[in-house]
Amino acid sequence: MEFEKIVEPLLRWYEKNARQLPWRDDPTPYRVWISEIMLQQTRVEAVKPYFERFVRELPNVKALAEVPDEKLLKLWEGLGYYSRARSLKKAAILLMERFGGELPTDVEQLRKLPGIGDYTAGSIASIAFGLPEPAVDGNVLRVAARLQNSREDITQPAVKKELRERLKKVYPKEQASAFTQSLMELGATVCLPNGEPLCGECPLAELCEAHRAGTQNELPVKAAKPKRRVENRTVFLILSNGTAALRRRPETGLLAGMWEFPCQKGTLTPEQAEKTLAEWGIKAETIEPLPAAKHIFSHVEWHMTGYLVKAEKPVLGFVWASPEEVLGDYPVPSAYRAYLKILRHLAGEK
Repeated sequence: MEFEKIVEPLLRWYEKNARQLPWRDDPTPYRVWISEIMLQQTRVEAVKPYFERFVRELPNVKALAEVPDEKLLKLWEGLGYYSRARSLKKAAILLMERFGGELPTDVEQLRKLPGIGDYTAGSIASIAFGLPEPAVDGNVLRVAARLQNSREDITQPAVKKELRERLKKVYPKEQASAFTQSLMELGATVCLPNGEPLCGECPLAELCEAHRAGTQNELPVKAAKPKRRVENRTVFLILSNGTAALRRRPETGLLAGMWEFPCQKGTLTPEQAEKTLAEWGIKAETIEPLPAAKHIFSHVEWHMTGYLVKAEKPVLGFVWASPEEVLGDYPVPSAYRAYLKILRHLAGEK
């Protein structure tokens, strides 16, 4: 497959079919950077409102470098993979110290920033600066695998490296931004994952070797992900005097530094739950079971049992906040969405 043949038809298609996305309206380096980090592991439609709120609250590198961690995590709440937000701030601080608050145009310098790998560096360099630097993500790997009818494992670094090198040779110098985005767009809207690709709508169908061979549904080939482990947890929604108990998670590991409802590993019986509360110094007036909940991370599943507890009085060891404060001020991860919903209902919100 000669990749130079895809350039013109893909650019013509993109010009007519590109989606209107908020980060495309004004593709400054900062906005491209923020959008690409948010889009990692997250759907476009889910990102849109987060992106608009984020750049409204933190419109530039300086604002990002100076934002308190609590506000940063609250802005990110619900997007998941919170280490992305922390890396953004670390990178912003470095940009203020070394580059005067501007993202460097050099792709090697971009790669040295926290949270920026080959893909994101290529995205910023090509989309924001117009440089012929490929941005090879899952969408682009899938398109390339089908175009070539390739059965190479796209999760292998060597496959990604070879594709970057081949694409770089055919980049149109004056349309690097559009070419990068056209490849992404084709993978996101036509050459679909996990289902039937829309070959009848594809501008490259006549060039596609998998389409010609009828193997497009078999590709790409990628190694199976390891099975997620399951962790059982018991979550306590503890209320007292119009406040709810929260505690901060450790500064390292999963959901580092976020706020959560008190919980314990394992599935506790009502008797075990009452004993745990007593160990925390909480005298429970009532303990009621809550519906079970589940949250899926990339490598682990939380299967959660819950208890609604009315405590005689707040005790030391926790932060006690009103429902309005919990919902509005504290970054509580979406893993606890089911219990946040219950708290919202108890507070009289719809």
